[in-house]
Amino acid sequence: MGQMPWMSGVQRWVWGLVAVAAVCCLGTIAVFAPGYLSPDSLDQLRQAEGIKPLTDWHPPVLSLVWRALIAVTGSFASMAVLQSVVFWGALWVLARCVWELTASRAGSLAVLGVGLAPFVLTFVGVVWKDVHAAFALLAACAVALTGLRLRESRPRPAVRWGLFWLGVLFLAYAMLVRKNAFFAAIPVFVLLVLALWRAPGRRTWVRCTAALVVALVVPAAAISLFARPLQTRQGAQIMLDDLVHVLKPEQLRSAQVSPDLRDRLVASAQECRRVGALSDAYWACYERPADGLRGDSGEITSLWLREMSGHVPHYLQYRLRLFTSLLFETGYPYKAGISRNDLGIEVAHPRLEDMLGTYVNGMAKDLPWLFRGWFWLAVALVLTIRPGTGTFSMPVRALGISSAAYILGYLPIMPATDFRYLYWPAIACSLGLLLLWLGRRTPSPRPAPPGATADRAVTARQPADAGGQ
Repeated sequence: MGQMPWMSGVQRWVWGLVAVAAVCCLGTIAVFAPGYLSPDSLDQLRQAEGIKPLTDWHPPVLSLVWRALIAVTGSFASMAVLQSVVFWGALWVLARCVWELTASRAGSLAVLGVGLAPFVLTFVGVVWKDVHAAFALLAACAVALTGLRLRESRPRPAVRWGLFWLGVLFLAYAMLVRKNAFFAAIPVFVLLVLALWRAPGRRTWVRCTAALVVALVVPAAAISLFARPLQTRQGAQIMLDDLVHVLKPEQLRSAQVSPDLRDRLVASAQECRRVGALSDAYWACYERPADGLRGDSGEITSLWLREMSGHVPHYLQYRLRLFTSLLFETGYPYKAGISRNDLGIEVAHPRLEDMLGTYVNGMAKDLPWLFRGWFWLAVALVLTIRPGTGTFSMPVRALGISSAAYILGYLPIMPATDFRYLYWPAIACSLGLLLLWLGRRTPSPRPAPPGATADRAVTARQPADAGGQ
């Protein structure tokens, strides 16, 4: 009588995926150590360490999370570690779901391979709000696919609601850390609900929506009441761009604002034209007073409301021109190491940083369309319109809608043409394309038999328990 194997073939493959994800995570931590930091990242680090007061120019929730990590670990590098763990953890959960729903070893490995694509790996260890929003959305998708995988076993209500709240917390964080992530989060929220409840009724939708609102409003109110970040009126930065690029200098000279602001607006418009700056006037062309935009925001907002309503064609032309640049002239595909700073922070492994830069910049040069907005918008529209009919048709469509909404949502508010504004669509569309391909190899859910409840499970191919598969 033969002995029972210590571990089945299915279990060995699951643990193999764990090992691959863990190696990739550790490698990512080493390459990016102690975390790549831009001037924005360094500013938030100073706030997290209490060197500078907390402000709302960048999302205060990121600085507060960083502050908590530093308090627990004693190291600012813990943020880059957390990013890598969340990213590769979410990909591992997705890979396991793909394995259990399709029995495809190649497919489950390909999910982890998404994390090594140059347009994804490029920012994994960069401490940016765009990266945090993307990883939170990815984690919410992983929770949704977990719910889709468990529906067949009819999980207890406590398990279902536990998964739902976990997904909602990720979605709320994505929106707190990046306001325009709202456009991307709503389709993922719908996916989460439909994955956990096959045919949710009105009461379920109301309860789930209320939970999302609570998860978003309560932390936002708590941050405002207890952390009290300094109000910087950062939203006026977009209006400043519109004013100095839509109006001509001679039109700005007659603007009904204070003489000091009027002179600075005229000078900014002239300087932007001289240096060819299409956007980001606040940093590129504007003579910033000591209080930033706080003193000017009221007049800038009033002037914007008056002038843009009378220059609608020019406003639309400017915004479309800027959006076209994001689609076809996308820049900044790679953040090289750590910007110069007075904190004494440097890249831990310069040779690894050089290797990563060669990989990403080389692929950006050889295959530039992988780093262009038009490509990811086209993929998002394809996934939205043609999501397939297999097991993953619903997640594929949700990822497509989320990506397209996120890209199009930048049309009125885009401050620059950086690739980081396309980071979530690049991740989501890559995953969506893979799920679309895998879904064609798996059967669609069978129709419910007569008398079956609306909460019945989806049909899934279970991996064969054979070591030689």
